[in-house]
Amino acid sequence: MSVVHDEQERARVNGAATVVGRTPDFGAVTVPRLRAAGSMKWTKYPGTLAAFVAEMDFGVAEPVADAIDRVVRRGVLGYTPAWMEDALKNATSEMYARRYGWRPEPAAVFPVADVIRAYEFAITHLSPPGGKLVLLTPAYGPFFAVAGLTGRQVIEVPMLREGDEWLIDFPAVDAAFADGGGLLVLCNPHNPVGKVYTREEQAALAAIVERHGGTVFSDEVHAPFVFAGAQHVPYASMGGYAAEHCVTATSASKAFNIPGLKCAQLIAGGERQRAILDGLGVFVTHGASVTGVAANIAAYERGDEWLGSVMGYLDGNRQELLDAVGRALPAARIARPEATYFGWIDLGPAAPDGDVQRFLIDNAEVAISSGASFGVGCDGHIRFNFATRRQLIPQAVNAIAAALAHA
Repeated sequence: MSVVHDEQERARVNGAATVVGRTPDFGAVTVPRLRAAGSMKWTKYPGTLAAFVAEMDFGVAEPVADAIDRVVRRGVLGYTPAWMEDALKNATSEMYARRYGWRPEPAAVFPVADVIRAYEFAITHLSPPGGKLVLLTPAYGPFFAVAGLTGRQVIEVPMLREGDEWLIDFPAVDAAFADGGGLLVLCNPHNPVGKVYTREEQAALAAIVERHGGTVFSDEVHAPFVFAGAQHVPYASMGGYAAEHCVTATSASKAFNIPGLKCAQLIAGGERQRAILDGLGVFVTHGASVTGVAANIAAYERGDEWLGSVMGYLDGNRQELLDAVGRALPAARIARPEATYFGWIDLGPAAPDGDVQRFLIDNAEVAISSGASFGVGCDGHIRFNFATRRQLIPQAVNAIAAALAHA
């Protein structure tokens, strides 16, 4: 059997994107295949078009699949060996240097289970004891949940919207730190609105944080999803106090569709942070799976071509979503996302009362993420995942429009 035929058969069985030669055809994936594959995204709400959880419908990159296969076939499924951990540290450092022009020291990179685990470590071990958490909202739902589990109070700072631009309310951030804020959670690129923070914006934030002696947790897991016209600037790359008071979290999990493999990287920006994490030892690295480590290394070292193909397809999907919303939901508002594969849609006066997600599941057979879970003032909004077959996007938006029209 030829390599091409092998890959096509694997794609058919797994419900992944069909492979033509060695170039994935992301548009070939179908709903029956996706449902048959059994992912959480396509089985949690049976019978719906799935546009909620942060999973893509594009299968797995060949270098990543091969790396997982080699680890399994070699029987290296115990605890992560030191040589693999070192390889991950080096791969992470090289990836940041190649993509973003910033080379963190490999010794400052710590493998953890996922970005949320990194966030928990930042709260518990790297931020001022008892300090409040400052969230720029709308904010990723688990940021609120983990705050509650760690006993920390959240101060929400709603972002400002001017036309298609999302802006930081800097006086409100300053007031939040004056009110006891200790840790600023910076999601860059920002989930769910798709904003990419500029160097100037981050420098202004750094000045506020420095003035109050705070810490920054920079979640950069969506950094690979930046479209043309914007540029990801790692917060810690600005150096000085910005680096010293920042801890960065990243992973190949979103860009390569492997969150279930449980591996992320926590990058200490300063010597004090590194010393604390070194002192915690295995309590930091415990939980990063050996398959996840192998997959992240492969993604960073050999995944750029596949990722480039994904970004090209997502760019078309982004426009498809904007066009579909403009046609079917003319009263709704959606700003063109600069990054991520999410559209943040304000349904406006057509928004139903109560649980928007439940309403659309029951009446449109479309599963989205309800805005209410992203912070105060987000009722009536939805987060729409457009990392799917392009033809499904207008189908889902039209179904949402029809359901709202009959509400």
